Amino acid sequence: MKYYSLNKTAPIVDFKEATIRGLAPDKGLYFPESIPEYDSRFFAEINDYTDEEIGLKILKPFVGDVIPEDELKKIISETVNFKIPLVKVNENIFSLELFHGPTLAFKDVGARFMSRCLGYFVKNNRVAERGSNQKKVTVLVATSGDTGGAVANGFYNVDGVEVVILYPSGKVSSVQEKQLVTLGNNIHALEIKGNFDDCQKMVKQAFSDKDLNDKIFLTSSNSINVARWLPQQLYYFYAWKQWQDKSNPPVISVPSGNFGNICAGILAAVSGLPVKHFIAACNANNVVPEFLKTQNYVLQKAVATISNAMDVGDPSNFIRILELFHHRFADLKNSLSSYSISDGETRKTIKDVFEKENYLTDPHGAVAYTALQNYLELHPGQKGYILETAHPVKFYDVVEPVIGQKVPVPESVKSILHKQKVSLLMNPDFNDLKEYLLTKENN
Repeated sequence: MKYYSLNKTAPIVDFKEATIRGLAPDKGLYFPESIPEYDSRFFAEINDYTDEEIGLKILKPFVGDVIPEDELKKIISETVNFKIPLVKVNENIFSLELFHGPTLAFKDVGARFMSRCLGYFVKNNRVAERGSNQKKVTVLVATSGDTGGAVANGFYNVDGVEVVILYPSGKVSSVQEKQLVTLGNNIHALEIKGNFDDCQKMVKQAFSDKDLNDKIFLTSSNSINVARWLPQQLYYFYAWKQWQDKSNPPVISVPSGNFGNICAGILAAVSGLPVKHFIAACNANNVVPEFLKTQNYVLQKAVATISNAMDVGDPSNFIRILELFHHRFADLKNSLSSYSISDGETRKTIKDVFEKENYLTDPHGAVAYTALQNYLELHPGQKGYILETAHPVKFYDVVEPVIGQKVPVPESVKSILHKQKVSLLMNPDFNDLKEYLLTKENN
């Protein structure tokens, strides 16, 4: 498998180079030259496969021969070694729970897969030569909430890899912040006095700065990186394995901020996965819902909401979705709907679903649930599932006042709540970030 830049002016690379670089030299996102197609027999017999076998079948074509199959099997086994259950909420709506990994968020799968791939490349001295210190890689990542914790956990103590995480000050939940700022060692947290878009802008500037890249080997672990993006397809294959009504494919509602997760789902569908329709469930940050209404794509300044991981006004991965549909708007709109859900609607859904269905969603899952409910009301007879992307305890400060009771705290969270915060407060200024990175590299 080869990858090209969506800006179309950078050299074509393999999976290893795409993973190491993160972003192409022309600042475009990497995209696979071809998309594997799976026949109907595979989907009909999917229950005969283990999750690890499914993972290998789906990801092997994208990885190619840059990682030996035995090593790739090991990486996938470590990536999906926790349950991903599809839970019935009511007769028409199910929930794919993606919060059973180590940081209680869907990004554990992508972060674990990428960290192990990059760790393999570094360990085996397969990192492309650049600068004087080719064996050391700095992973630079912006987070709106869950990415940072998953990346920190996935890369913690990986030899030859330093991780620098930028997060918006006061705009992530208290549990999310603890997962960013309490590990130490090779994990470094920068608390940016701004919003997620400020963090993402600084990271993109870092990758485009030639002087910085000549001195430091930078790569990204945001969903712009193919090794973070591609394994997210697995959620949808595992959901199909558990979907009972194989003659009636599901409508899938995905909480969407940077659009990497839903993009992976659409990629799976292009490969042949049976899906009735996709819904991009957004909060007040409604760039894509407005685009699907008007065909005008207008970037916005991110608005802070209670579903903070989706507070993105410039969704990086939407360009990949357009590429999957060959930039044909009519085809896109036929397969994808999008709703903008307010904080008030989100709180109401958390309360109603908890009281009526005895099921507790986090704010992001509640956004997806509301959007799916809205769609199903217009399409009677259809069924679907939401992606419940984080454990409600990560947003206990939002959820508990709504339901009037405490959210049970998993042991993995209890162990970090009282740990000391270690972070560096920084202005949203690229020059400050550059100085920090260069100083850290020389120490």
